[in-house]
Amino acid sequence: MTMPTGANDLITDVAGLRVGHAASAHHRTGTTVLVCDGLWPAAADVRGGGPGLREIDVMVPENLVSGIHAIVLSGGSVFGLAAADGALVELAAAGIGLPLGPAGLVVPIVPGAVLFDLNQPGDKAWGLQPPYHDLGRAAARAALDGAMHATFALGSVGAGTGAMAGTVKGGIGSASLHLDHGLVVGALVAVNPVGAVSGVEGWGFAGDPFPDGSRLAQAAEVLPGTNTTLAVIACNAKLDKAEAKRLAIMAQDGFARVIRPVHTPFDGDVVFALASGAIDLDPLCVAGTQRSRPWWLARLGAAAADCVARAIVRGVAAAR
Repeated sequence: MTMPTGANDLITDVAGLRVGHAASAHHRTGTTVLVCDGLWPAAADVRGGGPGLREIDVMVPENLVSGIHAIVLSGGSVFGLAAADGALVELAAAGIGLPLGPAGLVVPIVPGAVLFDLNQPGDKAWGLQPPYHDLGRAAARAALDGAMHATFALGSVGAGTGAMAGTVKGGIGSASLHLDHGLVVGALVAVNPVGAVSGVEGWGFAGDPFPDGSRLAQAAEVLPGTNTTLAVIACNAKLDKAEAKRLAIMAQDGFARVIRPVHTPFDGDVVFALASGAIDLDPLCVAGTQRSRPWWLARLGAAAADCVARAIVRGVAAAR
């Protein structure tokens, strides 16, 4: 049975999640920020050979903090990690974070990951003033200001501004699915692999838009860590951090379905997983049947992989 897409077929069909983009036309790069409406359990699964990451260890089950407030995806390679600092400042100013400091001061928990777009057009000679702190602030403001809007742009926007997918333009893609009992799964992907993306029949795309799907980017020089696909999976189930990790692991299969080759030494591929906690899985379990908690988690993971694959294709199809 085919599962229906969410109302907007976007990750924001998972209630409580907001998305904001910011970009610099001059530098040809950008940032995307996803803001949760509380402290959501989260995890990350890293498969690429050249990742650029921030605050990943805070999400592992054995560590103290139970969740995160936002995720930042950015272009700029290591320079782009500063975007999370900018987003953090905006979130703290809005009162979003853990009340761990003096009265009135909060500490946002903001993991992030970056992709490499430094070899694309645009001025990268920024010296001592890379644009990413400001881009992170702008993208966070856009997410916070978009509280009343469930839609956002796809394609060459935000972290996908300077992205490439093999030899064609990459970008931001998103998709969502409705399961039974009100469960919703959504994905947002910044598509920038060294491999090429192939379309998936039956998902609303006219054939394979990239028939040379097995070809690597024919750059003059391809270096390890100079690409990367970044994904965020969200669901409205009540999961702990270990279950969110399993969701992220299963969602990685979506990469392999439409990107060839994938998880190479040239990529820093990462999948984040978030859970809002709106729907408790335990009442959905049926004693004496297969419908245990792990069974429901497997259903969520299968839907997550589907959403990731479709979001990747949508991101490239929408890119300029």
